[in-house]
Formats: sequence, structure tokens, C-alpha cells
Amino acid sequence: MKERKPVGHAGQTTVEFALASAAILLPLTFALIFTAQLLWIWHSVNEFTRQGASYAATHCWQSSGGNVVGFMRSNVPPMINQNEFQSNQVQIAVSYFGRDPTSGQLAPFQCDSECSTSCIPDTVTVSVSGFSYSPFGSARSLPAIPIPNFETSLPIESAGCDPEQGVCLP
Repeated sequence: MKERKPVGHAGQTTVEFALASAAILLPLTFALIFTAQLLWIWHSVNEFTRQGASYAATHCWQSSGGNVVGFMRSNVPPMINQNEFQSNQVQIAVSYFGRDPTSGQLAPFQCDSECSTSCIPDTVTVSVSGFSYSPFGSARSLPAIPIPNFETSLPIESAGCDPEQGVCLP
């Protein structure tokens, strides 16, 4: 004898799966993609700040930090919204510090000549602020998420100067 299937239940499983996919699986998938993109952005901006500080520690110092900012704007890592860095929407600040010989404390560095062996700061701080992550691109109506400010400080390694030969390279 042949077993008979109940009538009217043939498409119920398909409908239940479609509802579960739309209500549970799709939002979870988009949440996973959103979180992965946010972590990628976080890591990229953090590493970008470190790269800028490393460049500043090994190249000639300029009181304005223009050489470091120019380097950073031309070497933005591939990431979402990278055009914000290149179009000056994100603020990049470079600060040089020198050790006060009497107190030993760090103070803002000042010197009459830039990029010379007689005038080398002790540390540099590079900070990146004002960056916002737009989830799933800017075409969606979701609000942008502000990324916190990143800051990296490094001791000056050579500032692009060779004291033995008395020259500095930019």
C-alpha cells in the first residue's frame, strides 16, 4: 500500500523557510558584514596614524607638519570612504615636542631653522580626527558613525638628518 501525504501542507516548509530567511538570516548577514567593515575601518585608520608617525620620525621636521600631512594624504590605505582623507574632510595634526633641559618635561618644539642637524625635535605626535564611517556606502539613508580620534607618538629616529655629514634630506 502506498502512503498518502496530507493535503495542503506541500508548500508550508518553503513558506516557513522564506519567512525565517527574511526575518532572521538576512539581518544577521548584514550585521556581520557591517561589523566586519567597521573593524576593517578601525584597523585601517589606526595603522594609517602609525604610518604617519613613523614617517614623521624619520623625515625632516616642519613646524607646520606639511610634509607628513602630504605624505599621509597621498598614501591612504584602501578602505571605505578613503576619499574623506584625500579631500581634507579628515583632520590630520602633527605636533613636535622637545625635552626641556631644566625640567626634563616635553614641551612644544620650536626652532629657527627647519630640517637641519642643529634643530631636531625629540618626539612627534600624529593624530587623525573627524572621520565618519558610512555603513554600506553613502547611498543608503543610514547615519554615519563617527570613528574615535587616533593618536600615535614616537621618538624621533633621525628626522632625515645625518649628523656626521651635516646634511638633512627631506
